[in-house]
Amino acid sequence: QVHVVETGGGLVQAGGSLRLSCAASGSVFSINTMAWYRQAPGKQRELVAAITRGGSTNYANSVKGRFTISRDNAKNTVYLQMNSLKPEDAAAYFCKAVEYNSVTYTNRDYWGQGTQVTVSS
Repeated sequence: QVHVVETGGGLVQAGGSLRLSCAASGSVFSINTMAWYRQAPGKQRELVAAITRGGSTNYANSVKGRFTISRDNAKNTVYLQMNSLKPEDAAAYFCKAVEYNSVTYTNRDYWGQGTQVTVSS
């Protein structure tokens, strides 16, 4: 079982920065990919950025060059540094930890409760 908790959301002016953190606890040794998603009102949840245990990253086109995902495996924590924020970045941001079962060769997703990011224009 993995427990995921996000922190760091808040209100920021357009052009500003925020740093989100996501801490995983529990069976963390089986976690491979961790990712940030976001969901704005009336829209589907979308992938923002993902990072594997080895450090490979993937970003949504809309955030490339502005957001940076990083990971501290020793602390079981993933970060999302968000710079040059735009009003369209406003959303609830969710962290996902993907647990890999090496016996059944299957993945299981664990989600946090989300943290709100508000960007004023």
